[in-house]
Amino acid sequence: MRIKEIMSHPVVICPIGATLDAAARLMWEFDCGNIPVVNDDGQLAGVITDRDVCMAAYTQGRPLAEIAVTTAMSKAVVSARPEDAIESVEHLMRDNQIRRVPIVDADNRPIGMVSMNDLARLPTKGRKSSVDRELVRTLAAICQPRRSAHRLETDNIEAA
Repeated sequence: MRIKEIMSHPVVICPIGATLDAAARLMWEFDCGNIPVVNDDGQLAGVITDRDVCMAAYTQGRPLAEIAVTTAMSKAVVSARPEDAIESVEHLMRDNQIRRVPIVDADNRPIGMVSMNDLARLPTKGRKSSVDRELVRTLAAICQPRRSAHRLETDNIEAA
């Protein structure tokens, strides 16, 4: 099965010159937590998540309308092509601990998105049990909490 068969499309995009209030508005209006950011040529330049918006607001202490998307977006983006096998995207998500992957065309323009939700719905489409086990491994790896410096300090305090 190919990723184009399960990806959500069309994809909501955010222009690189936008501010975080515009990105947050798009997320609210289209009920999504991750939006590809595109340059002036429509090519993928980064992604912005609802968490990125919240953390930028918290750390910068300014209104969202004053914070550029470029200051909060992830620039190192893992993406896939519509012809890729679902298993290859599962591996990308698992290895990078990411919940969503933008799907791009040959010109690196976003055309869709694959999320954990899309993967979670796969067993209802008649997939075989051995593949389902691989899917469960993928979801578990993506959801595994990362060890932050703060969390390590807290663990050390509690252990003392």
